[in-house]
Amino acid sequence: MSSFRMKPLSRIVITIVVLNFYAHAAPKPHVISLGRWTTVSLGAPDGVSNPLQLKVRPLYVDGKTKEYTTGAAHDVTERTFAVQRIYRINDSLPQQTGPTQWQWQRGGWVLVDRLTGKVQPISLAEFDPDYSAVNWFRDYAAYCGVSDDGGKLFAIIMQIGRRKPLLKKAAGDSTDSQAACVPPVWERNPVRVTFAPNPGQKLTFSVKSHAIDAITQDESEGGE
Repeated sequence: MSSFRMKPLSRIVITIVVLNFYAHAAPKPHVISLGRWTTVSLGAPDGVSNPLQLKVRPLYVDGKTKEYTTGAAHDVTERTFAVQRIYRINDSLPQQTGPTQWQWQRGGWVLVDRLTGKVQPISLAEFDPDYSAVNWFRDYAAYCGVSDDGGKLFAIIMQIGRRKPLLKKAAGDSTDSQAACVPPVWERNPVRVTFAPNPGQKLTFSVKSHAIDAITQDESEGGE
């Protein structure tokens, strides 16, 4: 009799084990959201007395603040989006006493996965957070890159998932009079992008998968 009584109990135990396995194996849904905009002051550049004002908003993952962000977010796919982060850095001098002095600074771009809740940095070569205005199309990022010494400009095209740029083209010298490079302009059919790193200068490139072809001014005008 005891053996017959154990059979239903064994089934119950097996059912509980199987259900517990699938419960742990299934990915937990995450809640990703961007909060309300607030205005903060950035550190003023050298020679500028008034600090810059910038709108920021928090990035929440499951109700907790994961990052602070600035600017518009770009949907890369239905599952992922890109957004530029902003953070506070300790600006107190070593000899200072009292409360810590914090300063807001722009950071790099991050990729957010709505399914897993993962937030990871996007590799952008020669990217300057204060100078490079990124314009997105699909999973391509186009912007003006800046050399480490701040003296040279580059036309840059990056693709998410690739460490090396699809395009890195010298675009002249940077000038102190420029507050920021004008965001490049994308076109769809055919896929191409136009940079204007300096006044009166235009550089247009055709994007074909991982191949980039330069377009002359005549070809660019003829295609419009």
